[in-house]
Amino acid sequence: MTAQGTDSPEHCLTHTPSRPSSAGAGAGVLTVLFSVFQPVSHETLEADVEDEGPAQAADSSNPGDGLPQYRLSEIKNHGPKSSRPWVIFEDKVYDITDWIPAHPGGEVILRAAGGSIEPYWDIFAIHKTPYVREILQQFVVGKIHPDDLEDGRPRMNDIEDPFVSDPTRDPRLRQITAKPCNAETAGEDLAEAFLTPNEVFYVRNHMWVPVIEDTAADAHGITIELPDGDVKTYTVHDLKAKFKQYSVTAVLQCSGNRRRDMTEHANKTNGLQWGPGAISCAKWEGVRLRDVLKDAGLPLDDLPEDAQHVQFSGLEAYGASIPIHSALDPRGDVLLAFKMNDLPLPRDHGFPVRVIVPGTVAARCVKWVSKIVVSDEESDTSWQRRDYKCFGPNETRDLDWDKYKSIQEMPITSAITRARKKSADGNHVEVEGYAYSGGGHEIQRVDVSLDGGKTWDQASLVDDSEQDSGSKAWSWKRWRYEGALPTTTEAAAFVVKATDDAYNTQPQCYKSIYNLRGNLATAWHRVEFDPRKEKGCADS
Repeated sequence: MTAQGTDSPEHCLTHTPSRPSSAGAGAGVLTVLFSVFQPVSHETLEADVEDEGPAQAADSSNPGDGLPQYRLSEIKNHGPKSSRPWVIFEDKVYDITDWIPAHPGGEVILRAAGGSIEPYWDIFAIHKTPYVREILQQFVVGKIHPDDLEDGRPRMNDIEDPFVSDPTRDPRLRQITAKPCNAETAGEDLAEAFLTPNEVFYVRNHMWVPVIEDTAADAHGITIELPDGDVKTYTVHDLKAKFKQYSVTAVLQCSGNRRRDMTEHANKTNGLQWGPGAISCAKWEGVRLRDVLKDAGLPLDDLPEDAQHVQFSGLEAYGASIPIHSALDPRGDVLLAFKMNDLPLPRDHGFPVRVIVPGTVAARCVKWVSKIVVSDEESDTSWQRRDYKCFGPNETRDLDWDKYKSIQEMPITSAITRARKKSADGNHVEVEGYAYSGGGHEIQRVDVSLDGGKTWDQASLVDDSEQDSGSKAWSWKRWRYEGALPTTTEAAAFVVKATDDAYNTQPQCYKSIYNLRGNLATAWHRVEFDPRKEKGCADS
């Protein structure tokens, strides 16, 4: 159901040749080089070539450095299915065959085989260092033929775009980045309905969107690995047929939601500059992770000591983990979800299956999940051990990433998503927004101020209980407030803060919670409203 708005003016917050045998020496750096790549096993890969030896170039003479020259068509023959996979960097060709067995991510690097590695490095600029290039040079086998170069580099049309198969996004989303796509839900869409429509649900991608055809969805497999080494694989069809399915209504929120406010009101932050729209709410349907792990052989009543974390890996290379107690909590509602708002998961949101961990930062809700490991350690990805942590306001240099735990449960937050004039002179206004607290805590009260926090009143909480489901309060509360401005001639500062059932409340300012990564920007949300202007709201 969608809430019907009034017709009054709105102010919306939208806003191989031989080479040195030094693979072992270069292994450490090449772990950094390629560890971000994940093979997309469902994609149609180029046919293997009959001759698995080095391709013979039409012109292999190069007096300058003695390296043979290869046409791009020949390099493509050394793709993911070749026994001698090659990659391109600038005008050079590199044979990565001997590195693959040592790669901690297995055959992840094959995503770039047969083509250029540069589009992937553009996603992860950490690779663009002289030392990394020096190590890569150990694997050079040739150069690109001059006929395939333009100004000394391969033509852009000849370099495959990793994002070429990404889905089309709804134009109502407020795009932060295009490649990979990161886009937030606009204010009017956040305020409109309890369940955010799939097409305007915020998008957070770290890389490309894997391609799995509808006809292949049920055959998609998820491998479960237990501490004793036992391995069991379930297809999506197996999961649907074998286990009871449940539904849960839950918010997903990026840890960087409202990071832009922290940057503006405290100090510079590193990360996507999200407004208040990196949050949405949906009904999720699937099977309980707890049930699947039990069926796979994990003894829930007598857990081994090395069962401390549950790690998730997605098809595109992303990985994260949650503590074992979160995964096994009978009232935790952790799902392997197939549906979102009664429809199959959209591609941007994990089709055909994703992890849903209610009350927890969305970074743990891995999309396109293909592997689940019960381990004595949390995931070793940077997304688990580095990106989603908070340091003190003074900790801006020489950061010790092992000092603090990874973000799991989300703190309380709220935001103003829309304000409307209720009278012709703009003196009376209606303000709307959301409030949410992680860990299953329920919002008890929303306080609103129309004068910058000098005086306060309580907003009305919208009763959306008929659409809610789950063992705890995993969803948000929508709220509305009507009031008179203190003056009709000057701009007013609207402020909102919320309190949950544990009496957690939001901090007043961003400076006290400032952290370099800009995570958990949960201070009072402030919006400037000028009734003299046609569009009187400015998100701040």
